[in-house]
Amino acid sequence: MNDLFSKTPEREILSVSQLNRQARQLLETHLPLLWVEGELSNVSIPSSGHWYFTLKDEQAQVRCCMFRNRNMLVRFKPQQGQHVLIRARVSLYEGRGDYQIIAEHMEEAGSGALQRAFDELKHRLSSEGLFNEAHKKPLPKIPKRIAVITSPTGAAIHDVLSVLERRFAGIPVTVIPVAVQGKESAPQIVNAIDLANRANLFDVILLTRGGGSMEDLWSFNEEIVARAIFNSSLPIVSAVGHEVDFTIADFVADLRAPTPSAAAEILVPDSEEWLDKFIGFEVLLEEAMLRKLAHLQKHLQHLRLRLRHPRERLEQQAQRLDNLELRLKNHIKHLLDRHQNQLAQLRLRMQMHHPHIQLTQLRDRLHAAQTQLFKTQFAYIDNQKQRLTTAARMLNTLSPLNTLERGFALASDSQSGRIITHQQQVQAGQRIHTRVAGGGFHSIVESLDSE
Repeated sequence: MNDLFSKTPEREILSVSQLNRQARQLLETHLPLLWVEGELSNVSIPSSGHWYFTLKDEQAQVRCCMFRNRNMLVRFKPQQGQHVLIRARVSLYEGRGDYQIIAEHMEEAGSGALQRAFDELKHRLSSEGLFNEAHKKPLPKIPKRIAVITSPTGAAIHDVLSVLERRFAGIPVTVIPVAVQGKESAPQIVNAIDLANRANLFDVILLTRGGGSMEDLWSFNEEIVARAIFNSSLPIVSAVGHEVDFTIADFVADLRAPTPSAAAEILVPDSEEWLDKFIGFEVLLEEAMLRKLAHLQKHLQHLRLRLRHPRERLEQQAQRLDNLELRLKNHIKHLLDRHQNQLAQLRLRMQMHHPHIQLTQLRDRLHAAQTQLFKTQFAYIDNQKQRLTTAARMLNTLSPLNTLERGFALASDSQSGRIITHQQQVQAGQRIHTRVAGGGFHSIVESLDSE
């Protein structure tokens, strides 16, 4: 018995301090630095400058500590109920045996999470080559038709249309309406880009919206939007937010404009500058012709000084020279007239494509359609009235009550109300009701007559 007890191994007995120390070392060495998200509660900031708080969610909570040398880098002061994201290591406070986490970094959960998601997607798409300049498509010098993908009620579309109208009013613009924020925004933007590409009407797309917070602009940071821009066969100009705002769409687009108004100025040239250029070309052409004419006149004068021919030949040459001079002047005038006519035609085309004229034509078509609709409705109602009158007349003709007016009677059994159509339905002593024009009467059958 003593030998049995002597072979039992000795038990390792730990003090509470040793147990807590080993538990702390185990936690700190086996769990890496990690990110935790939750709501602040029980926030305490003693004179030491350290922060003590509880991080919780709907189902659990954990005690936290953030020492002064770390919390000095945080740009905000923690508040009760604030939603935060912290980078921390797991530890244990030996004095109380409490499991806790030591915070190394803290940021507000919403904007921080969005920024990390933005940076991760930006890095991934950049590594795939979606931002490479080699994939950027050139913009047309003068677009034939522009598709604007934006909210039809936002301030951005008004700025864009105002600038386009001022700079080059003759270019048609089609607004493809989408939601520019919210859950449905990104799919709508993708569908709008696909629609603009399939329509085969446009040669450039403007993707734009006004400014806002990072959450408001997040639809333009979605991966599906970025890939739709990259896969577009049409060049896309991105003008999202203010000048300081950058989205993933800006990096993928063929050109990024700082504001919606700036994008409109980039897309179209200034028509006044083009008119000024034409006028300048006209002046240069006239000056060149005049210089050429002066040169020829000078050369002619030089030839005149050198000529030693008889007078008749000299006069013939002078007449030929005058003829050439006249032809040259006519040619110059013809060129100037042709360029002026071309300029006038361009101005007329710009006026004919003015939105006000197109709006007036559409209003006239709408008025004509409304007038035709009213005529069709009235004709249909009259036709239905006539059909109703005819049907009522036929129904009245076929009514058995009209037969009574011609001297006929309608007999029925007084008890069952069943119509009597044959003598076999009648017996002597039976009480019957007879209906005639103007009313009816009851009677008793006394006898039956044979045919």
